[in-house]
This record gives sequence, C-alpha cells and structure tokens, in this order.
Amino acid sequence: MRLATFNLLHGVPVLGASLEGRPDPTGGRGALPLVLDDGLLRESVAQLDADVLGLQEVDVAQPRSGGVHQVRSCALALDASHWRFAPSVAGTPGEGRWREADDADERAGNDADDVEPLYGVGLVSRLPVLEWRSTRLDAAPWTLPLVVPAQPRPRVVRVPDEPRAAIAAVIDGPNGVLTVATAHLSFVPGYNVRQLRALVRWLADLPRPLVLLGDFNLPGGLPRRITGWTSLVQRPTYPSPRPRVQFDHVLADGVSADVVARARDQVHALPVSDHTAVTVDVDL
Repeated sequence: MRLATFNLLHGVPVLGASLEGRPDPTGGRGALPLVLDDGLLRESVAQLDADVLGLQEVDVAQPRSGGVHQVRSCALALDASHWRFAPSVAGTPGEGRWREADDADERAGNDADDVEPLYGVGLVSRLPVLEWRSTRLDAAPWTLPLVVPAQPRPRVVRVPDEPRAAIAAVIDGPNGVLTVATAHLSFVPGYNVRQLRALVRWLADLPRPLVLLGDFNLPGGLPRRITGWTSLVQRPTYPSPRPRVQFDHVLADGVSADVVARARDQVHALPVSDHTAVTVDVDL
C-alpha cells in the first residue's frame, strides 16, 4: 500500500518548473499566472500513484485556482472513488476576507457544486472507506512575522494564524481495517504542539494500525517525540526543490517493528507547491 502526503500550496507552480511536453507554467515571466493550472496539479498528483493521499492547503471554488474543487481533481488524477474535504476557512485566506468554516461549509464542500470559496485539507482513497471523521482546530490568537514571496525580493509581514482542520478515514485495506488521517497544523510555535496533542486524543478510539500524515509545521523528530508514535519518514521536505527541513510527516501507531523496517519512503519534488510530496510504501 502506498500512502502519501502533499501540501499543495493551492496548486501554485514552482517557478520555471514544467512536466515533459508542457510549457513553463509562468510563461517565462518569472511571475505566477492569475489562474493556476489545474492540469498541472493533476499531472503532478498522478505521479505519486498513491492508494491514500492526504492533502493540505487545498482550494475549493477559489478564483485564484480557477474555481476548481482541488480534492476532486486529485481524486480523478488517482482514479480514486473515495474522497473528503474539510474546510478550515470560508473565503480566501491571506486576503483578509475570510471566516472560520463551519459544518454547513463542510457539507457544501462535499455535496454541492455551487459553493462559496473554501480552503482546508482533503483525503483521497482508492480503497473503500468505512467511516469518515473530521474536526477543526482553533487558530492561535496572535500574529507571527513570516517571510513571504515577493518581487524583487521576499519580504517579512505579520500574518494572523488561521483555523485548522483534520480528516480521518477508517479504511477497508487489503489486509484488514486501518485508519489514515491527515492534518495541517499551525505555524505558531507551541500552538502546533497543542494541536498535535489534541489530534492524538481525537484519534484515540479509531482502529489500529493508524497513520497520521500531513504538514505539522514542526521540524524533524519533534512530532515523533510529542506523540510517542513511530516516524515512517525522516527526510527534509521543505522547501522544494532543495529541501532543508522536515515539516511533512508520516506517523504510525499500532504497527510492528518489522512493518516499520520494511517501509520505503520517498520525497518527490513536483512542479507545484513549495513543499515536496512524500510517499511511503508500507505493508499494514
């Protein structure tokens, strides 16, 4: 079984990147296009060939990404019948015109075609899903200075935190029932630790083996030490294409040492996003 996690950065192309037979998505201008290329996103995700894929920083019906449903697009790219979207924000994050998403937004984002712009996380599965669960996590109550891309050089701005979301799927796997969950945690130090501990409690009653994957905004071995779970990936994942730090993680609970020893992980620098994607081939 191949598990994967990918922070899409809502499909923003890597400057100068292209797939064979496709042009530079920036048109050689060194700037991002006004509407992002959903075809480039789908082709990137198809390269992962994942049985279960966790997605973070996902757009639904956002003008900046062509109004597409990016979770649905990724499911089509993988020929996956089962998918779920959990919004954390209604509106467009980063532009000051958004609110915390609610249950009605989640129902609309999964059932309706005509919805307001939403943003959050997604989970896609080729394997049958027996049960879906989702939860939302509060934003940190303060802003933080961050370096953001800008021309002619990056600049530092104070950025408010956003609400976060997580999804769990109880899956009928080839060797029995398992749980796979994904989350995108706060960039505020300490607050993301609090959120990760809350996720451990939230996942406590779900079937094992369990795999939690996503962008935790926590470096290296911290998530493993905080949860007490096993890390299946120990490689730098950010920034693409020259990763220096690991923010994207795959943690397992209820797996044997033999399963861990035989797991095979890989980092993928794709034509979209500032994060690499991560895959793990594991026999659960």
